[in-house]
Amino acid sequence: MPASFKVRTVPLDDNKLEEVLDPDFGESAIGRVAPVDSGLWWIILLRAYGKITGDYALQERVDVQTGIKLILNLCLADGFDMFPSLLVTDGSCMIDRRMGIHGHPLEIQALFYAALRCSREMLTVNDGSKNLVRAINNRLSALSFHIREYYWVDMKKINEIYRYKTEEYSLDAINKFNIYPEQIPSWLMDWIPGEGGYLIGNLQPAHMDFRFFTLGNLWSVVSSLGTPKQNEAILNLIEAKWDDIVGQMPLKICYPAVENEEWRIITGCDPKNTPWSYHNGGSWPTLLWQFTLACIKMGRLELAQKAVSLAEKRLAIDRWPEYYDTRAGKFIGKQSRLYQTWTIAGFLTSRLMLENPEMASLLFWEEDYELLEICVCALSKSGRKKCSRGAAKSQILV
Repeated sequence: MPASFKVRTVPLDDNKLEEVLDPDFGESAIGRVAPVDSGLWWIILLRAYGKITGDYALQERVDVQTGIKLILNLCLADGFDMFPSLLVTDGSCMIDRRMGIHGHPLEIQALFYAALRCSREMLTVNDGSKNLVRAINNRLSALSFHIREYYWVDMKKINEIYRYKTEEYSLDAINKFNIYPEQIPSWLMDWIPGEGGYLIGNLQPAHMDFRFFTLGNLWSVVSSLGTPKQNEAILNLIEAKWDDIVGQMPLKICYPAVENEEWRIITGCDPKNTPWSYHNGGSWPTLLWQFTLACIKMGRLELAQKAVSLAEKRLAIDRWPEYYDTRAGKFIGKQSRLYQTWTIAGFLTSRLMLENPEMASLLFWEEDYELLEICVCALSKSGRKKCSRGAAKSQILV
């Protein structure tokens, strides 16, 4: 799925001109990286369009069904990776420049999970698609368990990592990814609140990226990738760390920024991703609608209203910029484009959702207990003996 389009004018006969779209599949992108998230967003927004308008004819069209299948076949293809999460390169999503997110970034996993749930709703089940639907269900269960179990951190989990034994070779190993406790950054030990937690930015062998990535965490809440308690804890953390994640303009794309020598190594001295700017800790108003949707789902309207009111004071005056700079989001980004469609759309969508929370509820997912039955089996030492919806429900509420 293209990341963007350019309009090109083509001369025709009789001195006539025609405008055509030139898609960019990554060959024109900065760094020449193909986008992973655009296809996932297409599936998510296709489902949202049907839910809001009641027009399901579009998603039932043969060409659209083919499009869904092509994207899923690409994402579900077998490879050498051992994890149910998607393996992607740096710069392959909203953070489209080198920022050290290669591997299994949370943002892609949350969008992948949502796209799988959307596809399961929209795919026409027949002899040609039943195997794909089966693969979707299997991946949903495995991905849900993987993210909830291994990406989640709070005070308790960080203390467990702090005391990890390493070099464990067995199926029963506690430290399955051979994470060395020295990886826990000093900022995190001082920053993590007693109440609340979040899903880390990335997980690979011997590597955990402890940065807080806002889009991935918010979309985990919206899609029920996290458990109900984890979803509540994510919003508790945002509330507890409001000055860091929201500041004077919602919302930080990630926290904290990478600085000094780490910035030089990770970004390649990127002059746009300087500390607390752009993708390196900048504030993006377009994330406001996803925050609002997550708050509505979890019954925290007051948090969403507080963020929307904050943005409302500045966005129009500042001419709807793409992003804001500095640790508190105080200044308009140094290279920020103005009158950005997604900034305006994000704000308007947030206002409309707050006015009509029932309509907003069409855009998020509740927990799927049947889907979790396989996860419960994975968590249970007794295997499949007590694999039931009741067991699944008890597991997520622990």
